[in-house]
Amino acid sequence: MFCRHLCFLSLCLLLPTHRRCSLGHIPDLRGGDTTSLPGFENLTMGYNKYLRPYFGGEPVQIAMSLDIASISSISESDMDYTATIYLRQRWTDPRLVFHGNKSFTLDARLVELLWVPDTYIVESKRSFLHDVTVGNRLIRLFSNGTILYALRITTTVACNMDLSKYPMDTQTCRLQLESWGYDENDVTFTWLRGNDSVHGIEKLRLSQYTVERYYTLVSKSQQETGSYPRLILQFELRRNVLYFILETYVPSTLLVMLSWVSFWITLDSVPARTCIGVTTVLSMTTLMIGSRSSLSKTNCFIKAIDVYLGICFSFIFGALVEYAVAHYSSSQKCAAKAPPEGPANELSKEMEEVNITNILNSSITSYKRKISFTSIEISSDNVNCSGLTMKTHEKIKCVLRNKMHRIISYFTIQNPSNVDHYSKLLFPLFFMLVNVFYWAYYLYF
Repeated sequence: MFCRHLCFLSLCLLLPTHRRCSLGHIPDLRGGDTTSLPGFENLTMGYNKYLRPYFGGEPVQIAMSLDIASISSISESDMDYTATIYLRQRWTDPRLVFHGNKSFTLDARLVELLWVPDTYIVESKRSFLHDVTVGNRLIRLFSNGTILYALRITTTVACNMDLSKYPMDTQTCRLQLESWGYDENDVTFTWLRGNDSVHGIEKLRLSQYTVERYYTLVSKSQQETGSYPRLILQFELRRNVLYFILETYVPSTLLVMLSWVSFWITLDSVPARTCIGVTTVLSMTTLMIGSRSSLSKTNCFIKAIDVYLGICFSFIFGALVEYAVAHYSSSQKCAAKAPPEGPANELSKEMEEVNITNILNSSITSYKRKISFTSIEISSDNVNCSGLTMKTHEKIKCVLRNKMHRIISYFTIQNPSNVDHYSKLLFPLFFMLVNVFYWAYYLYF
């Protein structure tokens, strides 16, 4: 009875001024002027907004369509996006059938007097309905009982992102609509025209992304309280990498190339080469910190940009270590060539004046005799360990000593100036190869 009077009151608001009525007087819509709102007496005869259409019978079929007005922000740190949408829902209520072929747009406040679906946005963090200047809702009633219910909503929806390929990533986000209380026995959700039910998304212009494609899905949500209908709009966002190339990739590459300048500076220019090495290392460190500051909450991800910056830092640090090795080898070689000072130097000069040819000949002869007894031949630093008189452990020690001499001689830098010469070729070559593998992997795999 209460609902009947409320519906009657709303009907009175729709009538012209001279047809206004009170709760004590029900206008006769069956006779007289029936051209204005023919058949609207159904609103006052047994309508109950708390009961869905076809209550106790077949489920109500609700067809939906969407207009994406804007996507204002996409946050990688919070992993969500904020969108303003126009949600339109259509269903048929046989209790609202009236005669004629007209449709009427009713005051949005009449929503409180009608049954409407309990649709909600899954994974929504924050949402609100626009209310300037009035609540942005629309109710349109057709003669066959079809109701069009439209809303303008701004919502922030969670979007799980995989940032392992950032900034060359493609993210897939969803907008999911589901019934809160009515399961599939009461309501069914369908898209009004399939993929054509969604408009506006192909016209969006985003700061960092480009909408690659989108498609609609119809699904069900199985929960403990039942199986609920769900509609899904899934769209793919591809990040525009040009900004990051100019902001991060180009500066880091130039810093690596700057570190190679030290290879053309002589080893004696210690301040110049040290200044270039330390400056490039510090600049690269600052660039790495700046690139991660915008994604401070996603440091758990090893992103593609982190890999590239790590590669660049390794090459810059390697150029600094290369100079340290070359300079150390050069200083050791100079120290070995320098003549001894003091009395030892004077003694060596006096010994040079002595004819020691006979002494050397006699020494070599006696030394060869000793070697012949033990069958050990010394050639350079290697010793032939095949002597029959040697014990087993002595042979093992001899073999190990020869191996160590070979390893040390292999890694010994004979000419330190060759280190810079090889670095001029190897550093750029390896850097280009690493870049080829890097870009091929992250762009095509």
